[in-house]
Amino acid sequence: MSMPPRTPLSFTEVFELPVAVDMRTAARALGICTGTAYQLVRRGAFPCPVLRIGGVYRVPTTPLMRVLGIEERPLYAVDLEGDQEPDDGTATSAPYGR
Repeated sequence: MSMPPRTPLSFTEVFELPVAVDMRTAARALGICTGTAYQLVRRGAFPCPVLRIGGVYRVPTTPLMRVLGIEERPLYAVDLEGDQEPDDGTATSAPYGR
């Protein structure tokens, strides 16, 4: 009996993932079948770290997101108060308008 193909995770679904996911979810995020994911783990070729906890494999979400090319920190719209710039590492030493 064949199973229907699974669709890859959407961008929104990826951001809703917990801290670590099971192998099926990681495989789906990568767009590969679960069997292929397990084969890659056994060969030491899975594209991100895999934790084995008892008999269960877990994949940390942050490294998985990096493999998918997704920036790990979310971007938020920030309301600026007064002459302050957002503290996102791109601020210059002079406030706006000066």
